[in-house]
Amino acid sequence: MSPTPEHQHPVTVEERLFSLVLALIATQIGLTKSEILSTVQGYRQRFQIGGDNASLERQFERDKDDIRELGIPLETIESPDDPGSNHHLRYRIPKGLYDLPADITFSPDEIMLLKLAATVWREGSLSAESRRALTKLNSLGIDSTDPIVGYAPFLRARESSFEPLSKAMDRGQVVAFLYLKPGESAPRRRVVAPLAVVLHEGRWHLYGTDQDAAAPRTFLLSRIVGPVVARPGGGARRADDGQGERALAELDALWQAQTASIAVEAGSDAAVRLGKRGAPGVDADTVDLHYTDLNILADELAGYGPEVLVRSPAALREAVLTRLRQVRDSHTIPTEADR
Repeated sequence: MSPTPEHQHPVTVEERLFSLVLALIATQIGLTKSEILSTVQGYRQRFQIGGDNASLERQFERDKDDIRELGIPLETIESPDDPGSNHHLRYRIPKGLYDLPADITFSPDEIMLLKLAATVWREGSLSAESRRALTKLNSLGIDSTDPIVGYAPFLRARESSFEPLSKAMDRGQVVAFLYLKPGESAPRRRVVAPLAVVLHEGRWHLYGTDQDAAAPRTFLLSRIVGPVVARPGGGARRADDGQGERALAELDALWQAQTASIAVEAGSDAAVRLGKRGAPGVDADTVDLHYTDLNILADELAGYGPEVLVRSPAALREAVLTRLRQVRDSHTIPTEADR
């Protein structure tokens, strides 16, 4: 027998939670667990009438916790005829507590843009905040201009530290990890209360309070070595939106304050790529580039080989030369005298 369309397209976690939220908002008197499991998208496909639904019930219990973690008010209503009975317990989401304020409205185009912004972060970049926003936007029930939503970009967090850091922020936990800075031979253990994870100049950064320094610090996720471990009972305060803005403002200020003067070979790949990002320098063949991290820029410039020449700053020029010497030395065949 060929599979049904429902079996061909499994219901995602997001779709199941969204369907559950819509069902619990739509009811005035609430729904029993049996009614939910037998009718709501994502449950009903696996519900067995008169059969064993224990695993489905456990899934529903986990989904309830997830909904509450997203900040959605979930109420339980006991039956007046059978108080204390879980069998007749009803669940609902009080619509008045979940609605946007009455004086706030969005046009279909505005809804489309808000959904697009939320969808960009679906990989988990804003963690619980993004899921809450996207679920709430969907529940408004206003149609948006679909064609643009279909082209929503996805920002992928490739570093394995991204997800545990996001969870730690949601839970207000302090974390520990090994961090390897350029030029150091071994990583150093850092204990940090994470406040925000932000994307700046195409790279993910952790902004948090360094517990040893008792001061805010910014860390590149790509330099975190090994697992991120949550410390029990850390007691860090939960992050808020203002922390992300503060982190980006500091990174922007650093980017603006640092400028490199790069001479590029006319018509080369370096001239095209760096020319798009920088501004014309004093000379015709020079590009001025703002940068945040000297070592990251040095890695990039070394990759262009003879197509670039760093005029300033001196520290960047030396960093590029160091990388080029390392490449040269690694490809040099030792002579008998060297042996």
